Amino acid sequence: MLDECKRTIDYLRISITDRCNLRCIYCMPEEGISMASHEDILSYDEILRICRIAALLGVTKIKLTGGEPLVRKDALVLVKEIKSIKGIEKVTLTTNGVLLGDIIEELAKYKIDGINISLDTLDRKLYNQITRFDLLHQVQESIHEVLKYPDIPVKINCVPLSLRSQNLIDIAALAKDQKIHVRFIEMMPIGYGKNFEYLSEESIIALLTEAFGPLSSYKESLGNGPCHYYQLQGFQGKIGFISALSHQFCASCNRVRLTSQGFLKSCLQYETGKDLRLLLRSGADDKEIAAAMQECIRKKPKGHAFLTQQFNGKQENRLIMSKIGG
Repeated sequence: MLDECKRTIDYLRISITDRCNLRCIYCMPEEGISMASHEDILSYDEILRICRIAALLGVTKIKLTGGEPLVRKDALVLVKEIKSIKGIEKVTLTTNGVLLGDIIEELAKYKIDGINISLDTLDRKLYNQITRFDLLHQVQESIHEVLKYPDIPVKINCVPLSLRSQNLIDIAALAKDQKIHVRFIEMMPIGYGKNFEYLSEESIIALLTEAFGPLSSYKESLGNGPCHYYQLQGFQGKIGFISALSHQFCASCNRVRLTSQGFLKSCLQYETGKDLRLLLRSGADDKEIAAAMQECIRKKPKGHAFLTQQFNGKQENRLIMSKIGG
């Protein structure tokens, strides 16, 4: 699928739930959010139907997200079923890691192609402050368990928050003695993320250079998305950056997102898209759904304007990241 900017769109991120077992301060309030009803969330059969149509249109990579995807019952079965769809080459998962250690054996059995674990600090007190739960030990145990399966690529996703005790150097050091790729993701001004300033890629590189020596660019691809990587001498893993603000990568964006309620979004910043749930539940055939997906992708915005405030469309104000899909 090509959009009007001639970008090839072959990557679909699917949120399978808006529920989460953490309450991260840049994602939702301490009391949680009003959750969608069970009836409003896409069923697994509906998700699989969209995946099959997407595969026929040229999507080859699927990422399952939430909320926290592993809190949804039988999420592992969905991994297995998507893996069986002709044309889908990779199925990966983004998780906070709390429940991962208990089910990694099954994920390995179903040939998961990669796991991203969100982890913003190794300081227990700060982890509790950021997530509002004292569960750092469970995440660390999950990482230990995942590393028993060397064929599963593991990435740590860290959102820098400009908090001193966050200690980004400690997070980066996870890539030193283990084959883990650590990625630093600039804070996006979406939902509660608007309350935080982002820390630029250059400032983090300066910190890491002082601690570990110079970073050299790594040219090979290590995933499906826009992350670019660096090597550090003596490190088994790579250091990556997803810098949507300081290094805008919209020109090479290859993704669209499906919310847990079936809304296909072509860009995080704008609320435009297509309500696929409405089509699914009103008797539309596969051709009609495919046409709606193609139209959404064809009109994908040229890029975001978070820093310029010159919006090319109606800005997304209704949803927070847990509802869009992280």
